[in-house]
Amino acid sequence: MKALEDPSTLAASFGRGSQRPEPRPKGAAIVAVVLFAALIGQAQKLDPVHWTLSSDTTKAPAGSSVVLRLTATLDEGWHLYSLTTPKGGPIPTTAGLAENPAVAAFKLYQPKPERKFDPNFNLDTETFLKEAVFWIVADLKNDAPAGPLELTAQVRYQACDDRQCLPPKKKTAAFTVTVDPSAAAPAAFVKPADYTEIGKEPAAATSSAAPAPAAPKADDNLATFLLTAFGFGLATIFTPCVFPMIPITVSFFLNQKGGIVQALVFCLGIIVLFCALGFGVAAAVGPFGVVQLGSNPWVNGFIALVFVAFGLSLLGAFEITLPSGLLTKLDAASRRGGYFGTLLMGLTFALTSFACVGPFLGTILAASVQSKGAQPVLGMASFATGLAAPFFFLAAFPSYLKKLPRSGGWMARVKVVMGFAVLAFVFKYASNVDQVLQINFLTRERFLAAWFVLFTMAGLYLLGLLRLEGVEEGEHLGIGRLLTACAILIFAFSLLPGMFGAPLGELDAFVPVATGGIAGRASAEGGQVWMKNQLKEAFDQARQGNKLVLVSFTGYACTNCHWMKANMWPRPEIADAMKDLVLVELYTDGTDKASEENQKLEDEKFQTVAIPYYAILDPDGKVLATLPGRSTNPQEVLAFVKTKSS
Repeated sequence: MKALEDPSTLAASFGRGSQRPEPRPKGAAIVAVVLFAALIGQAQKLDPVHWTLSSDTTKAPAGSSVVLRLTATLDEGWHLYSLTTPKGGPIPTTAGLAENPAVAAFKLYQPKPERKFDPNFNLDTETFLKEAVFWIVADLKNDAPAGPLELTAQVRYQACDDRQCLPPKKKTAAFTVTVDPSAAAPAAFVKPADYTEIGKEPAAATSSAAPAPAAPKADDNLATFLLTAFGFGLATIFTPCVFPMIPITVSFFLNQKGGIVQALVFCLGIIVLFCALGFGVAAAVGPFGVVQLGSNPWVNGFIALVFVAFGLSLLGAFEITLPSGLLTKLDAASRRGGYFGTLLMGLTFALTSFACVGPFLGTILAASVQSKGAQPVLGMASFATGLAAPFFFLAAFPSYLKKLPRSGGWMARVKVVMGFAVLAFVFKYASNVDQVLQINFLTRERFLAAWFVLFTMAGLYLLGLLRLEGVEEGEHLGIGRLLTACAILIFAFSLLPGMFGAPLGELDAFVPVATGGIAGRASAEGGQVWMKNQLKEAFDQARQGNKLVLVSFTGYACTNCHWMKANMWPRPEIADAMKDLVLVELYTDGTDKASEENQKLEDEKFQTVAIPYYAILDPDGKVLATLPGRSTNPQEVLAFVKTKSS
């Protein structure tokens, strides 16, 4: 099994060195250097992939193309990953020609890899076994000087077997060809049928000849996210910016020829605008890295400020509007008629509803920041579909228009309650800033106190005890308003026990972890003590007590990490099994050096920077079991913590 070590700081923590007297500082440095060299030497002994570069062409004139054969020969039982390995999975192989003044360009071709679902990475991986032959076609420059020309291939790869993965390694392989003006031009390269040019979409991607086996339903989080986004889209229908537009817009379609098609184009305009917004967020997130961006204090601070603006606007402090000139031009263009005009009408509607739609968008996009891939685009598409669906439905079935509730004061009340809810979300992102920067001002008690006050104010507002827009003096209190107020007040008062350390279930994922004060003392009574960023000390303690180490790669702003710590580890049967483990948390999303080293350690040893990520190790650092991500299955977690040393 693979061993977990950080050569820069933890080399001395492995082995049984703690049983001997602690050396003096100078001696400790010598021991660390010796152990570090031993570890490096051991890693170098394992070299299961052998690279060669060859060609059938020994002489070629300038301006011709030389076909090179880059061959990887693997020892028995080992494999390496393809150049087209999907993002979010293992480290892909990279290959190419080193820069050469005599080479104008080159093309790289990869054989068809073996593709199968890997539950450890939760996606299909592509691997090569035994041997992989890549073709490189090097185009020589017209002015390439005559004489010997050394062409060098550069590769970076990671080799794995069924028990371990070696650290990524870089290698080179060279072949010498003679540039001879009198030589015949080599035959043109003909791409074999089962090869793919890197950088182009594989033909197999659109072929239905051999459908891949259906993968398990692994990405439940994405499905939940998309359903939530769709629900948010439906919820915006009942906001003051959208609801009054429904009968007007649908009536317009009914008076047009091909009204249903017009409604469909209108909905398409809405979806196009929001998908473009999601695409912009996805493009911005990609280069920075989703984990760093999701926990970046500046990003979270910006989101908090945006939510403050939205919340105050919904409470009536001011109105958020887009430039009137832009809206006027779009409105004028939409009146030209035809499908293009209807499409612009959908864009104009989406922009004019921004004041009410913004808080929902902010929530979805903020959640997307901590995701990966195209999730922002998918979230916006799902949200826009939920927003547009009622317009198309009512255009297709106009009789339901009469059953819609009439516009009135209830819309203003929805807007104000949304304002209180949005201000509550501000504290979530402000808490991320507080925890990542380790300011420790917005503690669990203060966070829950702020939520209690905001939701209590929302409940009192609905009861007519707090005068804001939408509630008139002496106005009749309806049953619906009364029940909604009661539900909000019940939720507000249910937060109070959490201020004294009581668990809050699913809400604990969004609430700061209890670290001090009343809540901190109460949570400590559970008996679980986690060491923080002290991996070496954890191994020392494990050796002394002959225990195993549970390492938790976690984050200050990681909601799933908080959920696991609040809802899974304290379960009686799991907590009892964890008494025999040394518990250590390694934070990876902070701004300090320790977080940087912890993330590097996770990336190098587990080929992931996703959090949470859990591993059980023996005192020598050998990995015995891993648990990637949040698990809601107590039996799975119990089996994990009951892992025994082999």
